[in-house]
Amino acid sequence: MHPREEAMSRPKPEYVFLDYDQARLDLNYTQSAWAPNADAIIAWYRSASIAAHERLACRSFAYGETPLERIDLFSAGRPGAPLVVYVHGGAWRMLDRMDSAFAAEAFVAAGIDFAVLDFASIPDARLPDMVRQVQRGIGWLLRNSAELGFDSVRVVVVGHSSGAHLVAAALTADTPEHVIPGSVRAALCASGAYDLQGTMLSARGAYLQLSAAEIDAFSPIRHLSRLACPMVVAYGSAETDEYRRQATTFHAALRAAGKQSELVLAEGHNHFEISRTLGESGGLLFCIAMRALQH
Repeated sequence: MHPREEAMSRPKPEYVFLDYDQARLDLNYTQSAWAPNADAIIAWYRSASIAAHERLACRSFAYGETPLERIDLFSAGRPGAPLVVYVHGGAWRMLDRMDSAFAAEAFVAAGIDFAVLDFASIPDARLPDMVRQVQRGIGWLLRNSAELGFDSVRVVVVGHSSGAHLVAAALTADTPEHVIPGSVRAALCASGAYDLQGTMLSARGAYLQLSAAEIDAFSPIRHLSRLACPMVVAYGSAETDEYRRQATTFHAALRAAGKQSELVLAEGHNHFEISRTLGESGGLLFCIAMRALQH
């Protein structure tokens, strides 16, 4: 058979989202397949976080009615210190506050208070519930800043992976718990998904189970008019194709909407390696957060 005839006889790929067929889309939402050190870094989250709890003073607070609506606050011991709030990832169904204090020591050593905002995850909560919990947690911190001892004017919120989505959604979703516009100085979102359409069409859709209305309501890229703070969008060069696309597309949409946005590429870093730089004095995400607090 002539090569042209052979090519024409092959079945055309069935695209389910953009130029992704189902297998490729599912692979792009399986970050561990692209990061051979994923398990080791996830284990490090827990060990480094436990070490932070052992070495630093920590106060734990309830910001809501459910047991998982808690905030661990690590104080730098300096009245009126700035605050970094961290929202963890885990594909909306894994990890918790005891995996999420790994950056506390670096920030406290720099004179910055560090808060770990925890929330319920699947199957105990749905994604819309998580967004509202993150909104509620940010609001609680801001309302109680005087009692907690940090400067409410210098608050930066950081999220990684699904936590990056939750941060961006918390700042753009129109819910009763919405974050007051202008109350957060800046947000840093690393390695997140900002339009949930592709996510829902991937294998993750089976456990996310979002309606079309929820996909729209909680896709931050669709509600940029509500964003009222500068944004830094970071991603690793060794991320999946789809997560690199999510970052660059989100940044471009922010700029097109007239929002202040900086796109940061972490060369040589995969989806999990970039998160470690938040806990390294001089690391990429650490330095970005510190810079955001000073502007």
